[in-house]
Amino acid sequence: MPQFAPLKNDTFLRALLRQPTDYTPVWLMRQAGRYLPEYRATRAKAGSFMGLATNPDYATEVTLQPIDRYPLDAAILFSDILTVPDAMGLGLYFAEGEGPKFERSVRTEEQVNALAVPDMASLDYVFKAVTQIRTELNGRVPLIGFSGSPWTLACYMVEGGGSREFHTIKKMLYSRPDLMHRVLDINAQAVATYLNAQIDAGAQAVMIFDSWGGALADGAYQEFSLRYMQQVVSQLQREKDGVRIPAIVFTKGGGLWLDEMAGIGADALGLDWTVNLGRARALVGDRVALQGNLDPAILFAQPEQIRAEVERSLTAYGTPSAGHGHVFNLGHGISQFTPPESVSAMVEAVHDVSRRQRAA
Repeated sequence: MPQFAPLKNDTFLRALLRQPTDYTPVWLMRQAGRYLPEYRATRAKAGSFMGLATNPDYATEVTLQPIDRYPLDAAILFSDILTVPDAMGLGLYFAEGEGPKFERSVRTEEQVNALAVPDMASLDYVFKAVTQIRTELNGRVPLIGFSGSPWTLACYMVEGGGSREFHTIKKMLYSRPDLMHRVLDINAQAVATYLNAQIDAGAQAVMIFDSWGGALADGAYQEFSLRYMQQVVSQLQREKDGVRIPAIVFTKGGGLWLDEMAGIGADALGLDWTVNLGRARALVGDRVALQGNLDPAILFAQPEQIRAEVERSLTAYGTPSAGHGHVFNLGHGISQFTPPESVSAMVEAVHDVSRRQRAA
């Protein structure tokens, strides 16, 4: 078993568990990424995105880059949500300027029946990276592991890549719900096993990214996305070496379903920028912590405008009280065109304003 240094800054974990904190912790979705010149340099060395993601040394290097640059309160594993379907043998590749694609999609009854939970040994590069990152963090901040949601992975597997309309998967959902449920059930088993292996390797919190849940109709969301995230959450190990491992669930475009999401057993819900934090807090009460939800485009504004928006967001949430928790984040991943100094302005504002709020 790997032995890790004690955690020096547990503010992020405390906020997720709705315990008191001195300030509001902050991290960013896609914080290790293309907006940082040091990331671009490492990616050039790696030769490709997958060359970066499948090499634990490179994955560690880019995970730590934003932590070295900014006083963030958590690190997130550098990886891709599509590692799981890739391990199922679907042949993940990245077309230049087009995003991820699969050589083999899952559309016919035969293809669906052939699906199986992958052998986790084929994802060993991810678990090695988790252990290496956690070791090199040396207790500075907690490490988040993650996966795509069963539905979001299915979108890529059935469509064969990204999609705007989701025609192919919605056709399957409505015309052959039996096939859809089989894909989602396999995915849920795979995601739970994958996240548990990340926890065993050293992840101190886990997040499920349901990037495409918001593409579903009301009713279909509950049946084909939320139900399977609940299945994953129910199978997660929630404690490791006597320490609670919080689980975060984030459906982009899922603001309509927060009340139902709060009931699936996760510790925290991620929110996109369409949701008012104060209203969300009133709705979910002390059932879950909240994470979010600044519009990433604000980071193209001037530092004083960034600070004003941060303040607006923190004021909307209000000062955390007993049994409530807030982790500051963007409402989606950071844009690759973001000026790195804007992130400094944002992180500084979150820490400063939230400390003042608590002192008031």
